[in-house]
Amino acid sequence: MNIACLGWGSLIWKPGALPVEGEWHHDGPLFPVEFSRTSDGGELATAICMNAPPVPVLWARLATQDLGRACLQLREREGIPDERVDGIGIFSVTAQTPGVLADWARARKLDAVIWTGLPQAITHLQQLEGDEAIHARTYIMQVPAQIDTPYRRAITAHFGWDR
Repeated sequence: MNIACLGWGSLIWKPGALPVEGEWHHDGPLFPVEFSRTSDGGELATAICMNAPPVPVLWARLATQDLGRACLQLREREGIPDERVDGIGIFSVTAQTPGVLADWARARKLDAVIWTGLPQAITHLQQLEGDEAIHARTYIMQVPAQIDTPYRRAITAHFGWDR
């Protein structure tokens, strides 16, 4: 199995436990990435951001043919705890898989593509407790329905915070 990882930040120059094989290529697919995440080091880091315009990301082949192992290694590199069910995007490619990402992967003879997919707004809301969590939910619920943003739709879908 040929597996690639997509990157757009420090993963490129600090792959850590991720078994990158060769160089990072600059002809990756388009992803909505922006400087939208406050990282542990305090810097404003790049992350998938639903409101961002798509930009070409980088990609590298991984020196493993085991998709499960590749995902575990990416989770380790990114410090994503085992109990989190999100955090890694996985895209498997078959001859019948439609779409731009599938076409891109097939052109590079890839069977699977993985990436870090930490939804920052959702992650923030998940970490809130007590009165802060209640306040955050109340705020989102009170914003008029016509303020129908991509983040609001994602938060509503994830938490079930319907009106």
